[in-house]
Amino acid sequence: MTFRMFVGVVSLVAFSASVASAETSAPQTGSTPGPYPVAAELAFVDGVQKDLMHRFPTVAAAVKAGYFRYNNEDDSGSISYANLQWQSADPQHPSQLWYDVNGSLLGADFSVLASESATAPALWGVDARRWFFGGAHIHYILERQGGAETYGYVRSKKFLAAGGNMANPDAATLVKLGVVSTVGEVKRIFLFPRVWDLTVWVKPNPNGAFAYMNPLVTPSANGGKSSMP
Repeated sequence: MTFRMFVGVVSLVAFSASVASAETSAPQTGSTPGPYPVAAELAFVDGVQKDLMHRFPTVAAAVKAGYFRYNNEDDSGSISYANLQWQSADPQHPSQLWYDVNGSLLGADFSVLASESATAPALWGVDARRWFFGGAHIHYILERQGGAETYGYVRSKKFLAAGGNMANPDAATLVKLGVVSTVGEVKRIFLFPRVWDLTVWVKPNPNGAFAYMNPLVTPSANGGKSSMP
């Protein structure tokens, strides 16, 4: 499950005991408001849509700015790119951008480190209940024969049990876990820290800028499938 998929699930149901484990303990934000922005949120949504579509219309623009792909296409047709900057200082600095399989910009995530905010943030006129808490976990990118990438993640409890260091994760722990045979297969490994996360569509969405699905986006045949080894 990608982080965006996790947010989509949480937006439909309350945090369950399986989600609120030791790695995801944080205050809850209460019931989720509807997917359409209210008056106080329109300036944020309009500003983000105009700004990000201008600066990051394609994957190439995102990569040039330091973003990299770290997961598969989810069931909404989105592929996420992160820049490892998990504290969004303003609406001009999303922590993630999402693109379709053709490389066109779809939306963005904004993040606030849980270590910096014990409760859901109240920023930019956006209802604090739109921010969802995500626990720390480890993401990795594997490079297969021919240069193809495979994406996956490990929950913190499992990673720590194998002797891994969450603050400084290394490929050797993935070998211990049986994810790979050698460290040379690991192209990148990184910590996705505990954050409050806000997702918003940049592409116009008839379902609302804060909805999970967008009827104007058609996922490919691989949408929602996992390539985890």
